Formats: sequence, C-alpha cells, structure tokens
Amino acid sequence: MSLTHTILGLLQQEERTGYDLKTNCFDRCIAHLWTADQAQIYRTLDKLVEQGWVTCTIEIQHDRPNRKVYSLTEAGKAELVRWLQYPQPLSTPREPLLVQLFFAAQLPNEAIIQLLEQHLVARVEKLSECEKIELPALDDSSASREQIMQRLVLELVLRREQTYIDWLKTAIDVIRHQ
Repeated sequence: MSLTHTILGLLQQEERTGYDLKTNCFDRCIAHLWTADQAQIYRTLDKLVEQGWVTCTIEIQHDRPNRKVYSLTEAGKAELVRWLQYPQPLSTPREPLLVQLFFAAQLPNEAIIQLLEQHLVARVEKLSECEKIELPALDDSSASREQIMQRLVLELVLRREQTYIDWLKTAIDVIRHQ
C-alpha cells in the first residue's frame, strides 16, 4: 500500500485541500490504518499532479491565504481502480514493543511489567477512539456500500486492538508470576 493510493482513494470521495487530507482524513478516519505527516502529503500531491492523476485549482480567499483544492482526474480514477484490483503482499509490521520484549530478559520483572502496562493503557485508549467511529452495523440495510466497506475495515481494527489488549494482559500476568 502506498500513500499515493491512499490519497487517490480519499480524493475519489471528494475534492480536498492538503490540509483537509491531513486533519479530516489522516488524523481521523485513516489514522488507524495509515499515517502521514503534512510534508509527506504535500510532496505526494505534487507528484500526483505531475503524473496527471490529480488536478489542483487555487481558490482565492480574501481574508485568508489562498487554498489549493485537489481533485481526481480520469487517469487518477483509472489508477485507483487498477490498484484496488491488485492483490497486496502481506506487510511486515514494525512492532517496537515486541522487539523490546524480545530482548527484555535482562530487565527486572517490574520494569517489563511497567512497559507492558504503559502500552496497555495506550491500546485501550486507541480501542476507545475506534469505538467512537460512527458507522452503521454490517446488517444495517440502509448502509451505503462505502459505509459497509469502511465498517468491515473498522471491525478488523477493533478486533486487532482487542486481541492486542488481551495479549498484553496475558503477558503481564505471565511475568508477574515468574
């Protein structure tokens, strides 16, 4: 998966500014799937314009700086559809906590437990944030196709976070009783 295709997908939903992409999309709805900072987003938008997959129009504003609004071109839509149909390879996750734990035998149990408990708090907070996302249930007949796809993704994110929380609790318990 790439930032390019994530932005193409977001622009397919509606035209947006780079700021909108960051604050309304990456910081809110995509944050649990893909991260990007403002500089990465703007660099990618510039490349997408060069490739002809996105256009940029400038909206003149008198009381604020002018806005660059990006929208998807037909070529961009074609690239998004091509990418959507291409199977993605399994990703290799980067799990700093697991690397720490792998080498943590030299630490006292209390230090390991503290590390795990801090991570547990963060995971519980993330799960809580995910649970606040309002999407119709999968069996809701009034849900749009887009909402169903987003709900399916959210369901996996929720399950992943709950599984991680359960594992952290088990790990803490195991280390406590060593």
